[in-house]
Amino acid sequence: MHLFTLVRAGIVILAGAVVLGTSAAGAPASNSNRSDDGSKTLTFDVQFSPFELVRSSATPDPNTGLGLGDQLIFHDLLFVKGLQVGDEGGSCVIVDAGQALANCVHTIRLAGGTITAQFLNSPPPLKQLAITGGSGSYRRVAGDGTLLEHGDGTGTETLHLFGVRD
Repeated sequence: MHLFTLVRAGIVILAGAVVLGTSAAGAPASNSNRSDDGSKTLTFDVQFSPFELVRSSATPDPNTGLGLGDQLIFHDLLFVKGLQVGDEGGSCVIVDAGQALANCVHTIRLAGGTITAQFLNSPPPLKQLAITGGSGSYRRVAGDGTLLEHGDGTGTETLHLFGVRD
């Protein structure tokens, strides 16, 4: 279904409403690997949340059920080795209802700070992310990433970052 796949971009992903438990706060931010060039790769298991569709259009596309300007709002949980280490929240605005194409922005919240990203979201399960900024340990971050939906309400998010401060 186009709606289910569209929101899985979590992507992505603006101010989250859940306060992380003490076990998550003390946990490592993610599976991470630092390279000689100062880059760092973070990998998370994602548990997607149900999304909220906020209608803007009175005339949705008959094939997708979406209208130009409709928004999809989401809040997803991030895990490493079964332990919750963060969350992400965001929104996607439908820019082409016939293709179920949306422009998405999201914020990833980790113990060391936040990472922001944006992407064009469409039905295929692999999403390409552009890292747009961050705060705390990630305040000078840049890079890119991917979000892969597994089709069962879970996914894998991998971020390739430059400028991370430990």
